[in-house]
Amino acid sequence: MALASFTARFKQFVTPDALRSYLAEFISTFFYVFVVVGSAMASRKLMPDLATDPSSLVLVAIANTFALSSSVYIASNVSGGHVNPAVTFGLAVGGHISVSTALFYWVSQMLASVMACLLLKVATVSQDVPIYTIASEMTGFGASMVEGVLTFGLVYAVYAGGDTRSGPLRSIGPLVIGLMAGSMVLAAGPFSGGSMNPALAFGSAVVAGRFKNQAVYWVGPLIGAAVAGLLYDNVVFPGHVSGR
Repeated sequence: MALASFTARFKQFVTPDALRSYLAEFISTFFYVFVVVGSAMASRKLMPDLATDPSSLVLVAIANTFALSSSVYIASNVSGGHVNPAVTFGLAVGGHISVSTALFYWVSQMLASVMACLLLKVATVSQDVPIYTIASEMTGFGASMVEGVLTFGLVYAVYAGGDTRSGPLRSIGPLVIGLMAGSMVLAAGPFSGGSMNPALAFGSAVVAGRFKNQAVYWVGPLIGAAVAGLLYDNVVFPGHVSGR
């Protein structure tokens, strides 16, 4: 009886529509990570002394803005365009997607990130894949707080961008989300890296083989995402119906 119930529930998450949504998350996350990590590698190649060249930060922030806006747009009608385990977590906490669907999304996003970083590693041959690190003067707790605040802003923008009450303004939701991400990178890039995306940090760490401070890019973003979702739905704009 329990096996039959489990089988029936599992089949709900392997329907053609569900598989298409997982594939959409994989594709959008793959290209997002490819562009963001690739832009960091490109800036390092063009400007070897990144520590004293602020233009590298601007380059990565612009790439983040364009990549996230485009990635959210191309997947929004199929999977909701999460492109980020923290966004998925925030929407699950808010009750907009089931926990089971969120887990499948996480697998798609994490696998896509690893594959994108692996492709960059193989294609560039001589370059190492950069990982997210915190500034030497910062503690892990402080960096987690920074990443949490950044992700709060990002997920809050996701909720606002998917709010059906936005009317015509909802069409620019992906652009607003991308602009929020880019501005956050400019604000915190030199301190915590401005990841806001556990998959992004995880994929580069796996390929590079270095996991130092990896918890910073999970704990902070997941807490920030959950708080953003709960605050938007229950305090600021209670009773709304999100299109995501």
